[in-house]
Amino acid sequence: MKYIDLTRTITPDLPGWPNDPPLKLEQFVKYGFIVDNMLHTAMHVGTHIDVAQHMIVGGKSVAQYPPEKFIGRGVLLDARNQEVIDIDMLENVDIRSGDIVLILTGCEKIYGTPAYFEKYPVFTEPFAHKLVELGVKIVGMDSPSPDCCPFPVHKILLANDLLIIEMMTNLDQLLNITKFEVIALPPKFDTAGAFVRAIARVE
Repeated sequence: MKYIDLTRTITPDLPGWPNDPPLKLEQFVKYGFIVDNMLHTAMHVGTHIDVAQHMIVGGKSVAQYPPEKFIGRGVLLDARNQEVIDIDMLENVDIRSGDIVLILTGCEKIYGTPAYFEKYPVFTEPFAHKLVELGVKIVGMDSPSPDCCPFPVHKILLANDLLIIEMMTNLDQLLNITKFEVIALPPKFDTAGAFVRAIARVE
């Protein structure tokens, strides 16, 4: 059994969406010897999960999902060099209800540059509808988003409680691995999204 960390480290220089407030992570000492930290940030930065409340009126917050929502059999799709992620990517792929589908786009190579947030492959709406039809519980990617404004794919997925993990890392380490489980537990915040520690457990 081995574990692959799919999560970006939260640091003061963590890149975020251009319109987001800057992340502030500070260390302080209290009682003269106890080290503590303060964090001020938007939630949709670094490796994070979007839940229904992010786009759907009356949708659930992170805290309203049970723990098992964030754990499932993993499936990796290799979408490197694809400008659009369409339904043909799902042909002959064994995807079952309750799976967590991860999509390797190759965008990690430009992480930390403005291009990361400007040029990334988007999902088509048929692709999103098919994920819903198949009963996928989470879709994750190494890109910043599955779509662009006005975010039709976000709305399709989140309206069906199919959650989205963005800005993952190390997905290339899952290439040629046929059996793995994804564990992606966020803190129990009553929010529309949250940081998540995502790992793959490989048998």
